[in-house]
Amino acid sequence: MGAPLTLPAAEPGDFAEGSIYFIGNATALIRYGGFTILTDPTFLHAGDHVHLGHGMYARREVEPACQIADLPPLDFIVLSHHHGDHFDDVAAEQLDKNTPVISTEHAVGLLSEQGFTRGHALDTWQSQTVSKGDDEVRVTAMPAKHDPDPVAGMLPPTMGSVLDFGRGREHSFRLYISGDTLLHDRLYDIPQRYPGIDLAMVHAGGTTLLGTVVTMTGQQAVRAVEIINPRSAVPIHYNDYSVFQSGLDDIKQAAAASSTSAEFHYLNHGETHHFRPTQ
Repeated sequence: MGAPLTLPAAEPGDFAEGSIYFIGNATALIRYGGFTILTDPTFLHAGDHVHLGHGMYARREVEPACQIADLPPLDFIVLSHHHGDHFDDVAAEQLDKNTPVISTEHAVGLLSEQGFTRGHALDTWQSQTVSKGDDEVRVTAMPAKHDPDPVAGMLPPTMGSVLDFGRGREHSFRLYISGDTLLHDRLYDIPQRYPGIDLAMVHAGGTTLLGTVVTMTGQQAVRAVEIINPRSAVPIHYNDYSVFQSGLDDIKQAAAASSTSAEFHYLNHGETHHFRPTQ
């Protein structure tokens, strides 16, 4: 576990209700327990192109719900991996370079080259605690597999994450973010090590590069929810770029046929899901 990250405390955070504001792709604003957290920031406009490496590009198809200037002050960023469709040129140019970013070692190294001075690198199962007074959130890196054998080594290392919110010794809410991943055996370790997940944000889209699927399709995303076994799930990362082949309708169809007890909440860009901890 890295050294605790202590932020200036204002008034005690509100643990009665939280929210997820869906900006687009894997970019969301999470507000809970006094913390304001941004995930995987991408703010390119619709029609712009992003470089994915190795001569590959993708066109943004959907306008993000807001721009960086519209965001409230951020406590920190959780970045699944440093790739053009998850941390784009707009983010690199306009985000405050002093904002803490929790991510992979690979991503933190690239962020440092871009002038971001407060990167916190995690390996799988390692944690970073962020505190504001007595309120805290512990971010733990979860296993993720983004590069199947046909494109092995062509994509950046990635991570999922679990965010545990609480005050003092009292735990309040457990949030899982899949990151860009495919179904793989290590997903089964997550509910064993981190049971009782309240909400899962799952990356879908069926991203296809060089004819190879590198993120979960809608059906696979629902299967991941069955494995992780959260109380509720919010699919994201499903239609923003031209390389996506599996949209929100695929997720809805798979969820309707699934035996999972998780309640699915579907967000369009600019919509907000409000959540409450288990009573």
